[in-house]
Amino acid sequence: MYRKGHWGVSLLLFAPVGGALLALGYGELAFVGGAVMLWLAMLPDVDVKIPGVSHRGPTHTLAFAALVGVAFGGVGFAVGTGLGVPGQVGIAAFGFGIGALTVLAHLLADALTPMGVAFLWPLSKRRFSLGLVRADSTVGNYALFALGVFATAATAVLTLGLS
Repeated sequence: MYRKGHWGVSLLLFAPVGGALLALGYGELAFVGGAVMLWLAMLPDVDVKIPGVSHRGPTHTLAFAALVGVAFGGVGFAVGTGLGVPGQVGIAAFGFGIGALTVLAHLLADALTPMGVAFLWPLSKRRFSLGLVRADSTVGNYALFALGVFATAATAVLTLGLS
């Protein structure tokens, strides 16, 4: 998928998380989490800039999602500690969740394409693909984007009661 398709899937996956955060009174975390997911939606595609790393290789795996989650969790813990925030473990868990979900959203979007993704590498090279839409499909990318925007807006309206 291209950037707009990845943004759409990120929004689609984040909508229920953001809604839960809003319902619990954590509007700031909902905003930050959604913004981070959109900002880093293309993170796994860093592989195209690393010599010797194949596209949709190691950075397009569940292991990479876990690694990014651990890194974000560490940042969350450090930020919480540095700010003297009680409950920095909760902020670390939030960081882990957003980091891992960011990568998972990217992988799911790429799994919609015929090329698919080897989620389980290095344990297996088997690629998983739904083959629903080509990565370069303008209609597919914009449809995913529209679906993500709709899901996010609907969740916000339902959660905040703005209807």
